[in-house]
Amino acid sequence: MTPKNVVYKKICKDNSVGVYMGRRDFVDRVDSVDPVDGVIIIDPEALQRRKVFVTLSCTFRYGRDDMDVMGIAFRRELYLATRQVYPPLQDLEKGVHTRMQAKLLHKLGNNAYPFFFEFPDNLPCSVALQPGPNDVGKQCAVEFEIKAFSAESQDAKVRKRSTVKLLLRKVQYAPDSEGVQPSVDTPKDFVMSDKQLHLKASLDKEIYYHGEVIKVNVSVTNNSSKNIKNIIVSVDQIANVVLYSNDSYVKSVAIEETGDSVSPGATLQKVYKLLPLLANNTERKGIALDGKLKHEDTNLASSSIIKEGVLKEVMGIMVSYRVMVKLIVGGEEEDELEFQEFKRSYLKGMVDDEDEDGNVSGGDDMEPKEK
Repeated sequence: MTPKNVVYKKICKDNSVGVYMGRRDFVDRVDSVDPVDGVIIIDPEALQRRKVFVTLSCTFRYGRDDMDVMGIAFRRELYLATRQVYPPLQDLEKGVHTRMQAKLLHKLGNNAYPFFFEFPDNLPCSVALQPGPNDVGKQCAVEFEIKAFSAESQDAKVRKRSTVKLLLRKVQYAPDSEGVQPSVDTPKDFVMSDKQLHLKASLDKEIYYHGEVIKVNVSVTNNSSKNIKNIIVSVDQIANVVLYSNDSYVKSVAIEETGDSVSPGATLQKVYKLLPLLANNTERKGIALDGKLKHEDTNLASSSIIKEGVLKEVMGIMVSYRVMVKLIVGGEEEDELEFQEFKRSYLKGMVDDEDEDGNVSGGDDMEPKEK
């Protein structure tokens, strides 16, 4: 462990409860998910004999909390788990699961208590659709949150001053594997030509991680009488909102208009390089992100992976990517050909575990952020 690392903390307004966590990104590796661990600190005087609880929740939002259409709220709780932290229901030693918790308990003293949650297998990963520059309020998103509060009982009315919330992010990671190399081989016939235009496109591998260049190998054999005026290669993100609606958003997150041409009877063989980055799409409404927490960077959303036995509707927002090669054909009249068969739905991807600042009040330089 390094000597200086960030610990995220937030204290409620009446000082009765505070949350300390060493990280806010938790990785879903398909076959396992990082558990959520942290420490709650209490002020017995401020509690006034109230109990302390902590919850882990997963919520799908499709608009602001105050939106309501025909009695249907645009918010659905996909998961909620609650633990009583104080008075403790078990020995302190049994509640400590990580070195981070042990360090925090040692530093914070006798009024600190650990909490620990494990994600169920059927929960989606964090996804948020990027709002437009003029949009206000909550965006369409799948969100995770830790909430600690003091109350007379778990079901009693909770005062806002006695509540503290911290947004988390569950991010997708898939280890690289020797998958099938994606490729497509497509002929095109023309009415006024007895010979074909032939396009072949392939990728060098199936799985790409954030920040990796995607190399698209394009081969064009133009046996037709048509002239290829331009070749456009793009990486498209497809985001399907599968809960509450069938909305679909298709956005090009990287595009190259090459200006390459292929005359009748000629061929072209070329590798085009594309780099999809959120930095180049920050102002575009509807781009899916790997969750979004205030004041921190994030990434383009990773491809959704549906685990066996999980209904896709529970995923909230499904994300996939495709590479598209478009040939602009000129002749007697211009014809635009879109070769969209080159699509690999639900490719696996990885996210950098960028920690988001959310509604955090300062951090302590103490424990490492686990990567």
